[in-house]
Amino acid sequence: RPPVTGPTTAGLVCGHHHLYSTLARGMPPLPRTPTGFTDVLELLWWRLDAAMDLDVLAASARLGALEALACGTTAIVDHNESPRAIDGSLDVIAAACAEVGVRVVCAYGVTDRWGDDGRPHEGDLPPKAMTAAAKAGLAECERFVRAGGRGMVGVHAAFTCSDETLEAAAGLATDLGVGVHVHVAEDGVDAGAVARLAPLATDDWLLAHCGHAEPELAGTVAHNPRSNQNNAVGYARPARWADAGHRVVLGTDGIGADMLEEFRLAFVAQRADDITATPAAAWSWLGAGAELVPEVAGDEVTWSASAAGAAGPGAPLDPWHLAFTTGVRAERVVVDGEVVLDAARATRVDADQVRAHAWEQARILWSQL
Repeated sequence: RPPVTGPTTAGLVCGHHHLYSTLARGMPPLPRTPTGFTDVLELLWWRLDAAMDLDVLAASARLGALEALACGTTAIVDHNESPRAIDGSLDVIAAACAEVGVRVVCAYGVTDRWGDDGRPHEGDLPPKAMTAAAKAGLAECERFVRAGGRGMVGVHAAFTCSDETLEAAAGLATDLGVGVHVHVAEDGVDAGAVARLAPLATDDWLLAHCGHAEPELAGTVAHNPRSNQNNAVGYARPARWADAGHRVVLGTDGIGADMLEEFRLAFVAQRADDITATPAAAWSWLGAGAELVPEVAGDEVTWSASAAGAAGPGAPLDPWHLAFTTGVRAERVVVDGEVVLDAARATRVDADQVRAHAWEQARILWSQL
């Protein structure tokens, strides 16, 4: 193969992902055009959640992990929601990522939006009591972690959970010695999340979005700039949380795992809000992901030569150069001492077969919609 000439770094981390959404690309048109965030949830994501089975989930996670590897992302912090395929779902995701060679931290996002009859909750939110579906989600988180899986306790969001469920999730996380991975104030509909979660949250919690909340909640903030723009929920201003002493990391909220691209988006989103912004803040958020999965410091990613810029292959990556350089890809990736990507090709799996199988499963998924 041709020699690799680009710079080398540690692996990158996607601090908030939904691997189950990988196959959503190309899904059938929505029944009607969404006019707000809750419409997006009801017409797109919650329908997708309900259509998932374990076979589709495995194909989706495998393809998502493969695409992450090609972007130099060697660890994913995942948040799964498959209400009709809860039991064993975290094992399926962990196995799919291990097959490709990507590290993963798993959580099942518990919620009371699914009633005991398996149908979506009807009535005012948040629900008043814990449902059987929420109990099953908590049981899946507990089973996975106690069996030795690397995981957290997942919660969808405060506005779709009863107080009973939020308290149970926080208590389980404490018992297991892990954090809670939860969407917080992604949109104004969840603006009351901080008040409800503040008595429960601890520093090991992972708070996704936080766009409609003040920095008054313990935990790490996962900023998802592309998703926030796609859902029209406004700019989250993560620098507010960083200035208040919170760790800020970057996630994708399920739209791939190209963390260099997410860094670029984080920078331009901040720049659009503040002309004095430089890439330094977004670069620090990208690097802070390694604090969630410290093992990535031992991973090795050799990038395409375009990542080097004028500084040359041996120089550190330059945030200013990368902020305006698209198409940078991993050429070689070593995870835990094993070469899992070589000459931009996965070594553990046949990428063409993974994509072909994912396409078959995607058509099954779409047929359910």
